[in-house]
Amino acid sequence: MGNVVTEVKDRVLRIEIARLDKKNALTQAMYRDMGAALAAGEADAQVRAILIHGAKDCFTAGNDLKDFLARDPHAGPADSFRFITGLPKVAKPLVAAVGGPAVGIGTTMLLHCDLVYASPGARFQMPFVPLGLVPEAASSFLLPMIAGYQRAAELLLTGQPFDAQKAHAIGIVTEVVPEEKLLEHALNAAKAIAALPPASVRFTKQLMKRPHEKSVLSQMEEEGRVFAELLGSDEAKEAMTAFFEKRKPDFSRF
Repeated sequence: MGNVVTEVKDRVLRIEIARLDKKNALTQAMYRDMGAALAAGEADAQVRAILIHGAKDCFTAGNDLKDFLARDPHAGPADSFRFITGLPKVAKPLVAAVGGPAVGIGTTMLLHCDLVYASPGARFQMPFVPLGLVPEAASSFLLPMIAGYQRAAELLLTGQPFDAQKAHAIGIVTEVVPEEKLLEHALNAAKAIAALPPASVRFTKQLMKRPHEKSVLSQMEEEGRVFAELLGSDEAKEAMTAFFEKRKPDFSRF
């Protein structure tokens, strides 16, 4: 079994993040596989909805930092960036089931999903600023739009974790459901959409996304530019070094 497992059944494509020994931390290879799965689902006429999930108690701990930092920066666009920029282009309904940690991309990808179900034990975090970086996946545009500026500023500027109830209150999560029912509930929601008239579903999603489509892609491009610029900064190096050394970073000299 690979670290990304896919299955098509009842007109629903399931994409499972399956690297539990590393808390489902994402490597570039996993991003590539998830991106390929999304593309295959889009191209398959038998697929009418897509469900992304991890285990019931672990969605993803975000990027595998060792894998992320080991990548050659001159090798062209990263698979992670290709996956992120592909999210707003997915025409079919995206459903997510989130339990346990949902860190970094584990939270920002949810802003592109149509339905998001979370267990009470889900924990969300966008720790880009503490790592000396900036947000990704157009979250610096989408989160203020969804949650309001001040609530988005609290989460993005501090990078602190927050629970499922808060994620629901600010509009990231559709519904909080018991952990033991999480995957079944999300799958049933995907099946319900998959049973509806496909053209109506597709065009309704398109109409809802259309007013902000250009802004989302533009913001992703600008986030990516600044992200790449900051990745080699002294602040980011101190933050990453402190993370691996399991100590508090010191930004007092910057």
